[in-house]
Formats: sequence, C-alpha cells, structure tokens
Amino acid sequence: MSQAIANSPRSADEGSPSNQRPRSPNLLALAALGVVFGDIGTSPLYAMQAIFTGAHPIQATPGDVYGVISLVAWSLTLMVSIKFVVFVMRADNEGEGGVMALYALVRRTTIERPAVKAALLTAGIIGVALFFADAMITPAISVLSAVEGVEVAAPSLSAIILPVTIGVLALLFAIQRHGTAVVGRLFAPVIVLWFAALAAAGLAEIVRNPAALRGLSPSYAVEFFANHPLAAFLSLGAVVLVFTGAEALYADMGHFGRPAISRAWFFVAFPALMLNYLGQASLILGTPSAVSSPFYLLLPEWSRVPMSRSRPARP
Repeated sequence: MSQAIANSPRSADEGSPSNQRPRSPNLLALAALGVVFGDIGTSPLYAMQAIFTGAHPIQATPGDVYGVISLVAWSLTLMVSIKFVVFVMRADNEGEGGVMALYALVRRTTIERPAVKAALLTAGIIGVALFFADAMITPAISVLSAVEGVEVAAPSLSAIILPVTIGVLALLFAIQRHGTAVVGRLFAPVIVLWFAALAAAGLAEIVRNPAALRGLSPSYAVEFFANHPLAAFLSLGAVVLVFTGAEALYADMGHFGRPAISRAWFFVAFPALMLNYLGQASLILGTPSAVSSPFYLLLPEWSRVPMSRSRPARP
C-alpha cells in the first residue's frame, strides 16, 4: 500500500511536492521509505518461492541454489542499485521521474526525423500501458501473498484468505486518497519495522548456516547458465520478481528527490532485502523442502501470523 501513489493518478496534495518535503535529509529519506519501497519490499514474500516452485521450477540442489541466489543478488545490484539509482534517476523532467515524465520530455523534444519521434512516442505509450497493468496486477499479488502467511501458520484458516485480502485492499485504497504526505507519515514507521524484520530473519539464518554467502560470487550465476541454460533462462521470469517495484524509485522522485530515495535504498532497503534473500537461500540449502514457503518458514513460528497481517502492502 505504501507505494500506492507511485502507481496511481496524482493526488490533490501532490501538485507541488517540493514544498512538502521535510527539511531534514533523514526525515525525507524516512518519508520516502513510507511511499516508495512498499512493493519491492514485499518481493521476498513470493520471489524465491516462485523461482523454486513456479511454472518452471528449479531443483533445490546446492549448485542450483547458489546459482539462483547469485542471480537474485546481482539482479538487485545491477537493476536497482546501478541501473535505477545511478543512471535512470538522473534522467528527470524538472525533478519529476517516471515513464509519464519521460513521455512529456519526448513530446517537447525537437526531432527532425518524424519516424524517430513517432517511434519514441509509441514506446512511451507502451510504457504507460505497462505502468497501468502493473498498477492493476501488483496489489492483488502483493496483498494475497501476505495474507497467505496465515495458512502457513494455521491451515484451518485458509477459507478466510480471499475475503481478508479483499478487505485489506479496500481499506488501503480508502487511505490512498489522502495523498503522498499522509501515506508517507503513516507507513514510514511500518516499513522501517518491516525491513528490520526482514533483515533480522535473514541474518539469523545466515548465522546458523552461512553457506549461502558463497552465492554472492557472480561465478555461480555463470555456472548455473552453463550447466542448465534453458532452466536458467526460464527462471529469469521469476527472478525479475525480486526487483518488482523498482520503477517506483524513479516514478516518485518528484516527491522526495533523488538523494533521499538513494539514501533510503542503500542504507535500509537494499541491505535488508539482501539479508533476507540470503537467509532464504541458507534455509533451502539446509532444508530443501522449505521451497514450499521459504519466507514464512524462515520466521519463528510465533511471528508468522503477525508478519502476514502487518507487512506493508501496496494497492
């Protein structure tokens, strides 16, 4: 939910985002956490599970687990840290970001060759279409994946998953109409706690079984592709889930500015996500059957229901 504004029409209080920014860089980064990172922050709920049990499942052998965690770690590093934070976020439209801002830039650009401008405008329209498709699909997947944690802790409650999901989405969309400032203040503490829980759960498992740290070497991803080229290629369809929502770093740049979003990513979100994915890989290495629900099985039993109900979601 915290990222609702990234994938929705601008709210009334968003007309002059720069006037609403807190003066303290740290407060601004905290507010950015409350709005920008709700989507990518929930990817650990389902990404590893989708890789190992999805339409093209990967076997939970040590070599394949190392290959997968290497793909995951370097996807986060290359696609988010380098592509979005270092490069894409520099292409702003008077401080605004997102595909619509780029589309506006293209429309104002003087290009002598009409075919080139038409191609760029077409690409912009396709980008906007994908933007709206993501806004429709992601909330359902994100919230449903969270509520399904109740079934892991208490299988007898499986019948309530769908009604609870619908109720949560309705509530979150009701809050969304109040705009970015309210959403940021409300969800920043929640998402800070969420990332802290992700990091703690992953770190605890890494301490028990640090073998997954070997997967940080890119050589395992290369070896994975060399040994299983087709399976590795098909697995990329699930690996992309680890950076679902990364576009929000760029789309919400107008609200918080590039420095605040970069700070929130590098100091909070990125390390927490890496620790959690490494923790899930460590769990799978020690208990291959954990691929059925690595996120929730990573957690202590007492925390599975609270984590499924209180995690940040994004409509």
